Amino acid sequence: MSTNSAPWNQDIGCLNLRWSQALLDGLIQGGLRRLVLSPGSRSTPVVLAAQRRSELLLTPILDERSAAFFALGLARASAEPVALLATSGSAPAHWYPAVIEAAHWGLPLLLLSADRPPLLRHTGANQTIDQTRLFGPFVHEFHDPGRPSADASSLKALRNLGLRAALRSQEPTKGPIQINLPFDEPLVPAGDCPPWEPLSTSTQFPARTVTADTAWPSSWPSAGAGDQTSLKLPSGKGLIVCGPASAASAEEANAIVSGAVRLGLPLLADPLSGLRFAHPSDGGTQFFVSRHYDALLRNTDTAALLKPDWVLRLGLACVSKTLGQWLTDVPTWLVTNGERWCDPSHDACGLIQATPKTLASTLANLFGTSAPPADWWERWRNAEQATRALADRHLQDGPWCEAQLIQQLLQAIPPGEGLLCANSLPIRQLDTWSYPRQQPVWVFGNRGVSGIDGQLSTLAGLNAAGTPTWGLLGDLSFCHDLSGLLLIGELKRPVIVINNGGGRIFDYLPQHGLPEFERYWRTPVTPDLAELARPFGLRHQRVRDSQGFAAALNSTAEACLIEVLIDAEQSRQFHLAFWQAVARTALSS
Repeated sequence: MSTNSAPWNQDIGCLNLRWSQALLDGLIQGGLRRLVLSPGSRSTPVVLAAQRRSELLLTPILDERSAAFFALGLARASAEPVALLATSGSAPAHWYPAVIEAAHWGLPLLLLSADRPPLLRHTGANQTIDQTRLFGPFVHEFHDPGRPSADASSLKALRNLGLRAALRSQEPTKGPIQINLPFDEPLVPAGDCPPWEPLSTSTQFPARTVTADTAWPSSWPSAGAGDQTSLKLPSGKGLIVCGPASAASAEEANAIVSGAVRLGLPLLADPLSGLRFAHPSDGGTQFFVSRHYDALLRNTDTAALLKPDWVLRLGLACVSKTLGQWLTDVPTWLVTNGERWCDPSHDACGLIQATPKTLASTLANLFGTSAPPADWWERWRNAEQATRALADRHLQDGPWCEAQLIQQLLQAIPPGEGLLCANSLPIRQLDTWSYPRQQPVWVFGNRGVSGIDGQLSTLAGLNAAGTPTWGLLGDLSFCHDLSGLLLIGELKRPVIVINNGGGRIFDYLPQHGLPEFERYWRTPVTPDLAELARPFGLRHQRVRDSQGFAAALNSTAEACLIEVLIDAEQSRQFHLAFWQAVARTALSS
């Protein structure tokens, strides 16, 4: 680099660098350790600053949309803030789908959008758009600190802005925050910049943690762990429904189960709740977790017998549409630590403010000696066991389809590892056919807004966070994120792709009978997956039956793509026959 005798604050390149260093000081102090960046010119000052920080691990990813889903997977698996960096113009707009998902699930993404000087907006300048509040309501906060300044107070303010953003992305409600960063040219220093001394601060930005004892700031009926008099929940037949994101760790899952045990309530666990695969017991004297509710509630008599008087709901909306419809008009108490409001059926009648770890003590205070009917728990266990026995018979006699695939896959995943399950049909098949495991497995999915995009990139991000994670995708979700193939070459776990000829979820929906169904809804894909995998150095295996799938699962020491061919119509008839059998079988005694 050439030398320049001008003071650093007269070298715009040095000024840009120092401005970026001040921001990173705050972000790092607030907990940032991962930066995912896509190549571009206008973001150069931040890249130069980040390279100088040993605390940061930088991951370059070409495609901004893929980068955003990779960051989303990182944030989900690590529960720590992850920053995204892109150049100006349309580049940060490619983050949008992942930002929406992060907002709805509650994931700490820090969106660093490099920009051109404000005076160039609305002038027709190249690669310049108005990036102000680019992500609308899907970010917790938006900040634009303006053009870089050499003023010491401005640098201090920017450092505190970085600290604020990192902390606010995590508490009190997790979610994305955008910081827009306009830079003038030149973007690279003309000479040597003086060494940077991280800015010190005399006061730590106050991170706020919501606990069960914090008052809920609303007029709704609510209570915390320390409040035993202002609210009493009803007696009678209660039910705990755990949707996606109910528990983020084994400790949280155990605490939620303790609450169910204390109250003697059945617990319905969505496949993404963090509870379905955390506890092997199907019953016994301590607790009961239902996994087959989507099937058993298709039996009219059983659904009526098991109808609750009230519900405690944790997490996001469950995958099962049958469950959601069945619970409509049932008084519902939302259990939340302040992060989300989940009441799609508009049945909420109050709030219980608690974290998963404080749920058991909170419920004990609220319920006192209230208890459900003596046979309430047994009704659920009997129906669950009868449904499982029926499912076992159908699995044994049925053709090769997704049901057997899921059974084999869950048996193959080692304890403590993860599974990313794509949306549309795969997650619903997992919901229907997943059985208890003797050892836990963590199941991930992008169910905030349930898109099929970014699945391979999310899978790569989950693995990059240190959790070995398998992938289960449909053929459409696989093809929707082909750029993610650039990221999964180093995975040590397989990606399983169900190739059933397109969007087969519509085979179960009213659109199935429309004249143009094949063209506009099923949209079958025709690419040869082996040919798609070859340029990325991925080993490809194509299987057609249970034996072939078992053999493929036994050879997973390196990244590989297992394409599973499914006869979609045969699978559809199998599922319809199973649900019809459930509907006409006596499941409860």
